[in-house]
Amino acid sequence: MSLFRTILFVAALAGIGTGLIASALHLFTTVPLILQAETFENAGEETAPAVTTDVHEHAPGTAAHSHDEEEWGPADGIERNGLTVIFTVLTGFGFGLLLVAASEIAGGLKGWHQGLLWGLAGFAAFTVAPGLGLPPELPAMPAADLAARQLWWVGTVAATAGGLALIAFGRSPLLAVLGVALVLAPHVIGAPQPDSHESPIPEALHHSFVVASVAVSFVFWALLGGLAGWLRPRLARPAG
Repeated sequence: MSLFRTILFVAALAGIGTGLIASALHLFTTVPLILQAETFENAGEETAPAVTTDVHEHAPGTAAHSHDEEEWGPADGIERNGLTVIFTVLTGFGFGLLLVAASEIAGGLKGWHQGLLWGLAGFAAFTVAPGLGLPPELPAMPAADLAARQLWWVGTVAATAGGLALIAFGRSPLLAVLGVALVLAPHVIGAPQPDSHESPIPEALHHSFVVASVAVSFVFWALLGGLAGWLRPRLARPAG
């Protein structure tokens, strides 16, 4: 029970602190680029042909509704920025649980420097590896089937994390070779791609978004690992 409490507290404190800092970085870097991209998306919708409302009868007892209404989205300003902060903090807590729990299997974090290494491994597994095949996307950009992308992303993260574990903790050259093979396998298979890459989004805007997203992710993982490594020895109870 003591170990579970330590994992929970370390993940919560490191995740909340990291999430607050990362959300501030997002608000000043990636969010303005997303808003700029949405202007291109909205311009494309304005020039598109009007869609005729689907007229049909509804089953008895079903409330009347229209099928051409826009889907709900957070309003720009406080509502949108507030949700960005909340979800970034929750993401920090979730990834913090994964990082701290995984490190406990290897003996636990002994300091911030060791936590930083674990954070960099998380950055490699969750950002660099999947980003090589599926870079961060802006609104109005073409994309392959969502289910196929999600499957490839999850498989790439799992293969990269497993491969790095074999390379770092494997006790034989064969395991290290297997680890390298696991890391490379998703990229040999290839990420699902759209039929066409034509997009109204300028290439320079997309490039800036990719750079900003990766940079914020690097800070996120480095800070998450460093904080977790610094907190873990201080919150864990001495054995015996």
